[in-house]
Amino acid sequence: MELRRFAAVGDFLDAAGAFLVEREAEHNLIFGVSASLRETPDAYSGPPYLAVVRAADRVVAAAIQTPPFRLILSEVDDTAAFRLLAADVRDRDLPGVIGPVEPARAFVEAWTEFGGPAATLQMSERSYRLTEVRPPRPVDGRVRVATTADRELVRDWVEGFMHEAFGEAEPDEVAASTDRWLARRGRTLYLWDDDGAVSMTGVGGATPNGIRIGPVYTPPAVRGRGYASALVAAVSQAELDAGRRFCFLFTDLANPTSNHIYQAIGYEPIRDVDAYGFERA
Repeated sequence: MELRRFAAVGDFLDAAGAFLVEREAEHNLIFGVSASLRETPDAYSGPPYLAVVRAADRVVAAAIQTPPFRLILSEVDDTAAFRLLAADVRDRDLPGVIGPVEPARAFVEAWTEFGGPAATLQMSERSYRLTEVRPPRPVDGRVRVATTADRELVRDWVEGFMHEAFGEAEPDEVAASTDRWLARRGRTLYLWDDDGAVSMTGVGGATPNGIRIGPVYTPPAVRGRGYASALVAAVSQAELDAGRRFCFLFTDLANPTSNHIYQAIGYEPIRDVDAYGFERA
C-alpha cells in the first residue's frame, strides 16, 4: 500500500477520479472543493493537500484539504489507509476532519494514536441526492439571482447561516464568502423574492454529473412559510433542466425541519457524515 500526494488538482482527479465517481453522491464534497480549487484558488490561505492511497494497483482512499478548512475524507475501501493518511498529515495544521461516519471515526483514532491533538465531534450531517423534483406547495414570489445591490443583505444572511451552522461567524470570512458568492465564479447565489428577499440559497461545487445546493438560509421572522422549499425546488429544477443528472445537499441531523422539507421535494438520503474539530493551541 502506498500514499501519493499531488501538487495540482487536475493530477489528483486524474488519479482519483474513477474511484470517486463510482460513488459520486458520497464524494460530492471532494468533487466540489476540487472544482473550487480550479475556479477560485485565491479563496484558500495556503496550498491544498491532495492525496490518494493505492493498494494492489487500485485507489482505496482519497483525501483533500484546503487551508484553513478541515481535511475531507473519501469512502475508504481498505482500513489500513487510515494510518497512512493520519501519519502523512500529522505535521499539517489541521482544524479537523470531515467524512463518512466510519472513516472519519477511524481516522480520528489513528490521528490521536500518532500524537495528534484531541478531537471533538462537532456536527453530524446527512448528504442527500435528488434526481427528480417533487413540487412543493405554491407560495407567493419568484426566484432571482442575487447581485451586488444585495450585498448588505447577503452579508447579514451569510453571517446568520454561519452562526447557526458553525456556532461562530468570523467577520473577515463572512465578507470574503459574500464577495465570492456575488462574484459568480463557479457559483451562483439565488434569492426568493416576495415583495422583498425572504430566502437564500447557493449553487456551486460541480461534480462530473451534478452540483451541490447550499447554503440555505431563511431569516427567522419569515420561516415556516414555504419559502426555502420553493427556492430549493426551483433552483434544483433549473439545474436538472440544464443537464445535471443530480443535485446534492447537506443537512444538519440536529435540524429535523430541514431534513423533512428537502425529502418532501425529492431529496433522498445517501450517507451520514461526521465533522470533528481538533484541539488548537
